[in-house]
Amino acid sequence: MATKTTITTACQLVDYYIWFANDVGSYLSNHKLQKLLYYAQAWYLAFEDTPLFDEDFEAWMHGQTIPALFYEYKEQFDFKPILKEVKKPQFPEEVQEFLDELSDDYFFRDAYELKLMVRREDPWINARGELPRDEPSHAIITKESMRNFYKTRVIEKA
Repeated sequence: MATKTTITTACQLVDYYIWFANDVGSYLSNHKLQKLLYYAQAWYLAFEDTPLFDEDFEAWMHGQTIPALFYEYKEQFDFKPILKEVKKPQFPEEVQEFLDELSDDYFFRDAYELKLMVRREDPWINARGELPRDEPSHAIITKESMRNFYKTRVIEKA
């Protein structure tokens, strides 16, 4: 996959999901936030062949995680809802439409359901290799593996 300029940052997407949770009056946990970031990156890679943001996910036992963001929000909110006022980030129109559609599909699922979903998918499974599901891991889930897996799912849906 050729390296292309990313569209946004993971932090801007975090702000989007926090803003969205506030806007719809819904609960957003750190774990759920990680899964939403993952699905945004994965589906964008599948549709556009370019990443939304640079950060990599690790194949943690509870699913895909960007460690720096996870620890930042764990320090601030522990495992409580993320309660923070943020402005809605501005994205190009096509990215905003993508995020709105993705939020309709994924945001209203709970964190546990999202965890089960991502742990059944090849990018997480393959990054962990032979590790048991409850074993810690810092293995990187490559953007290429995400793109390849989700691109096959795009074709299946067509």
